[in-house]
Amino acid sequence: MSGTGKNRPQAAIVVFPGSNCDRDVRVALGQSLGAAPLMVWHADHELPEVDLIVLPGGFSYGDYLRCGAMAAHSPVMREVVARAKRGVRVLGICNGFQVLTECGLLPGALLRNASLKFVCRPVPIRVETEASAFTATYRPGQVLRLPIAHGDGNYFADPATLRRLEGEGQVAFRYCSPEGEADAAFNPNGSLANIAGIFNRERTVLGMMPHPERAADPRLGGNDGRLLFDSVVEALG
Repeated sequence: MSGTGKNRPQAAIVVFPGSNCDRDVRVALGQSLGAAPLMVWHADHELPEVDLIVLPGGFSYGDYLRCGAMAAHSPVMREVVARAKRGVRVLGICNGFQVLTECGLLPGALLRNASLKFVCRPVPIRVETEASAFTATYRPGQVLRLPIAHGDGNYFADPATLRRLEGEGQVAFRYCSPEGEADAAFNPNGSLANIAGIFNRERTVLGMMPHPERAADPRLGGNDGRLLFDSVVEALG
């Protein structure tokens, strides 16, 4: 679905030095919006008025210090955090998820993969809830096939935080078997509880390691990710 006319939502993609999925998101999200999203440079101090902000995948600042650590202190991030606290939807994909944990918009951290290897392949993930703007077009328990491409995707949180995430329905996606079982054998990076994506408490901020923009066109091998973009555009329209 696409936003149309005066009710069409506006979106912005933040571009950091080292981002490499920003144009992919621009194409995929643009298909759902019916118009190209705005591209915002990391050094900007202001953001246009938008309904959705996307932090794309890549290797911001070359992953120096820690993945996402330097990007979290970019000038534009002060405004991203402020907008998120006002309820503007924010989506962080892969490196964007890392940035969201580093700036405090999401709890926990993304550690080095348990295998100590970079993992790049399509994986099955299970949708845990439809109760968000990002997942409303999916069914709980639905299995998606989305690509991953990361060396630091091992989600970690302390026991109290993990209990809260589980208890308050903040887990968005889990790595699973093709049949939907959250089996450790299908966990590609060692993430606690097979977590592939989480929300903030209000479910207005989503961080996820898999790349929906790389599965938004059947010609590229699948369109399971397209529904995520359709969902948020529909919710904001």
